[in-house]
Amino acid sequence: MDIPVIIVGNISIGGTGKTPAVIYLIKLLKKAGYKPAVITRGYGGKSIKWPQQVTSQSNTKHVGDEAVLIAKRSNIPVVAGPDRRVDIQYLRSKYNCDVIISDDGLQHYNLHRDIEIVLIDGQRQLGNGWCLPAGPLRESSRRLKSVDFVLYNEGFEQNNSHKLLFTQQHQLASVFSMQLSGNTIYSLFFKDKSQHLKELQGQSVHAVTGIGNPSRFYKTLEKHGLNLTKHSFPDHYDFKPINLEFYDEKIIIMTEKDAVKCHEFAPKNCWFLPVDTQMDDKFDRLLLNKLKRL
Repeated sequence: MDIPVIIVGNISIGGTGKTPAVIYLIKLLKKAGYKPAVITRGYGGKSIKWPQQVTSQSNTKHVGDEAVLIAKRSNIPVVAGPDRRVDIQYLRSKYNCDVIISDDGLQHYNLHRDIEIVLIDGQRQLGNGWCLPAGPLRESSRRLKSVDFVLYNEGFEQNNSHKLLFTQQHQLASVFSMQLSGNTIYSLFFKDKSQHLKELQGQSVHAVTGIGNPSRFYKTLEKHGLNLTKHSFPDHYDFKPINLEFYDEKIIIMTEKDAVKCHEFAPKNCWFLPVDTQMDDKFDRLLLNKLKRL
């Protein structure tokens, strides 16, 4: 294929931070002068026709929550569909892109790839190290040796000793740090309203999630001094208005990925917390150099 394909995936089930990493890559590539586009499975989408072009206004029921969030945050072409090769053909027939990012798809082996990036959740790492169904792994940990970059998602708190131990344990040449940041929540009901989490210190709030790894989100809120009533739903959950009815005056805080599914019926006390990503500077340089050589 004459256009580079970068796969951002993982070898374990559950949330590892792929969507924030994809959004970070988009910004990095755009800043370097590239015209990136994204293909994604559209997980959870119920469309009967694929592929689907995704915009910030797309219905998450049709194309999935992650696809809409990426489109909303990046303002670049995003195409969802189960056959990634068809997605690429559709993308190239409509847009003048010069690099394609595949959101997930590491195990989609009939898809051409030039660069493979794997994310590791710093809290759970690789679980018990066993493959499904005995453990959380989609592939053996040996797969990490063959990818181009391993990103160690440390969440909101950096711990270099944990990353170093992981690197040594799996005998990897290098592992790059990825961190998340976010301290301002935004109203789903009042479009231009926001507030810093420190303003809510000591308050009791409802924390609502429909993501693969909710504990990190909860810990972030608790770190800012909030007292949580936790409401954990399955990953990619299709929220209904009744799920946000708690019959009290406490504010509701959810992730940005969940929020894209709730704008139409969110009550006045509903807010979401977007996160941004920081990467190791060395990762940025090596990725751009590798892409340039392609």
